[in-house]
Amino acid sequence: MKIPLKAERHKLFGSVSPSVKTKPTEKEHMQDIQNTHKDFLFDVHFVGVANVKQPIQIKSTSSPGIQTTVATFSIGAQLDRYAKGTNMSRLITGLEEFNGQHKTLSLESLKNLARSLADRLNQDMIDIHVAFPWFYSREAPTSLQSAYNHSEIEISLNYSKALGFKTELTLTCLVTTLCPCSKEISEYSAHNQRGEVKMSVELCEDFDEAKIDWKNELLGAAESNASAKIHPILKRPDEKVVTEQAFENPRFVEDLVRLVAADLYEYDWVTAFKVTCQNQESIHLHDAVAKITYTKR
Repeated sequence: MKIPLKAERHKLFGSVSPSVKTKPTEKEHMQDIQNTHKDFLFDVHFVGVANVKQPIQIKSTSSPGIQTTVATFSIGAQLDRYAKGTNMSRLITGLEEFNGQHKTLSLESLKNLARSLADRLNQDMIDIHVAFPWFYSREAPTSLQSAYNHSEIEISLNYSKALGFKTELTLTCLVTTLCPCSKEISEYSAHNQRGEVKMSVELCEDFDEAKIDWKNELLGAAESNASAKIHPILKRPDEKVVTEQAFENPRFVEDLVRLVAADLYEYDWVTAFKVTCQNQESIHLHDAVAKITYTKR
């Protein structure tokens, strides 16, 4: 088979020669459509960029103490009804500069990013949402063999020049739950399942990230109240320990959300929280789910 040259192949599949260009190529001569000011009917409560992936470093009191992971950012501002559009490239430029200036992502560095973007865009309010997997080493209870588990982290930060910062932290992790009803009625055993626990907390104004590793605190609230922890490696003696621990600590989803809520209530750095537990039932096609929302104010 004789294949035509690449230029001919492109023509075959629809490519055409460039037309004569008549519009300006220098920025100062180009029309700035997004900077048009008229009455465009409605305020826009959020406009910006989403699904922006960036490598970040985070610190942890668990091993590894410093790790690199991949974060997904959503960043935006408000837009009043008299402005047609926002300058989205400034959001990306601000994020790139942020990653170059800060070795690790923290709540304080995200606050600095919000202040910088508010000034750069001449806006009174900035919203930042960042999500990433957080990895931590987990030892088996008897063999002590270790490997990485991970939980999903989300940070939602709203900055208002008039009102300051509102921060919500979310951790989602997996645990083991064993059915109390099944344990009670069965002659031989009890069914168990993998449960997903999601905790979202609002912070007090004087929260000090240097003193409290909130990731570990939220993880502990979920795992310490479950029937058993999830382990990446279990040898037979380990599996015996974990299975028996689950049998000794049966939990409905209702039990688990209440116990986790009690721990979050005792954290003096938490002012409000939401807890959800969703079990992938092992003897049903459906999931079981329970939720609690509570504010201390």
